[in-house]
Amino acid sequence: MTHPAMQSAEDMQRKLMERAADDMDFRAWLMSDPKSAIRDELDVDVPEDVVIHVHESDMNTVHLSLPPGQLDEEQLEAIAAGRCCC
Repeated sequence: MTHPAMQSAEDMQRKLMERAADDMDFRAWLMSDPKSAIRDELDVDVPEDVVIHVHESDMNTVHLSLPPGQLDEEQLEAIAAGRCCC
């Protein structure tokens, strides 16, 4: 698999959200198997130890995603290596 130019987490999230808004089949796939959908759409392999939760908002539900608190040495190394897009 080729490695595309570094994309920010915000750029990747925006691309996924735009595609999911326009393509209901992709939306369903992203919700049921996010790692495969992300790999196909963004050409990014998500490490096995990374968990992805996809939530669908509605008019009565808001999802708030907080960034990590203090990071330990292993997490800092993962970010430096490009393994984490938090």
